[in-house]
Amino acid sequence: MRLGGERESGNIEDRRGGGVPIGVAGGGIGTIVLVVLALLFGVDPRVVLQGGDDTGQMQAPTARYDAPPPAGQQDGMRRFVAQVLATTEDVWGAVFQANGRRYVPPHLVLFSGAVQSACGTASTAVGPFYCPGDQKVYLDLGFFRDMERKLGAPGDFAQAYVIAHEVGHHVQTQLGITQRVEALRARAASPAEGAALSVRVELQADCFAGVWANHADQARNILERGDIEEGMNAAAAVGDDRLQRRAQGYVVPESFTHGSSAQRVRWFRRGLETGEVRQCDTFGTDRL
Repeated sequence: MRLGGERESGNIEDRRGGGVPIGVAGGGIGTIVLVVLALLFGVDPRVVLQGGDDTGQMQAPTARYDAPPPAGQQDGMRRFVAQVLATTEDVWGAVFQANGRRYVPPHLVLFSGAVQSACGTASTAVGPFYCPGDQKVYLDLGFFRDMERKLGAPGDFAQAYVIAHEVGHHVQTQLGITQRVEALRARAASPAEGAALSVRVELQADCFAGVWANHADQARNILERGDIEEGMNAAAAVGDDRLQRRAQGYVVPESFTHGSSAQRVRWFRRGLETGEVRQCDTFGTDRL
């Protein structure tokens, strides 16, 4: 990615302080599906606490974390995150303005080990997440190394995709989509119905990440050779089917909450190729 001359967002909260990793509030994660979700980045940690079913119950293993990167490397990563966040602010600010709306950007909280949000206490194992309660994105920079070493998704654009996906959840909140989906989820007749709603939420955030990349590249020519492939690879790496197969050796499609690898790639590509928010209506189609 070409970010050398980009400004840094001022909406960064740095809460890194070497805190002791702790479990997610609410006790041990109850299903293998939720253990898989600990590798994902999602809309809200409450989905991790409340989602899933009782198929294949097992207790989550104790989380283990690599040593933090050297201070100099962390400073470089912080600058990168701030620059990517700034591009999302510019893109979505312009998109909203063109449609007669005002975009209020989120704050992005950097943490290590565990963090307190309006959605509760979450550990690094939850992965990056967005909390609609305080409209903030939460990120432990160690996740980027896990993407490369454990998920096989290296590259700076893969990392930018993660940030853009979480900001996509904020866009959903700004548009009122999150609130409407939460109301539907509260009335869901079964856990499977609630999970199906979550899939549509996540795929739309992938599409919004693609919309961001399209507009940011048109405005600033940020994409370099291989970046798109990095983004597609990252989207595929965090598909429910791939993560479930990796964790338990088999796939349970009805338990998906983020979508398959093919679906995540398809919707990210759709946003990237069209650059149009209206093309990201994952709730108005039967073909995900």
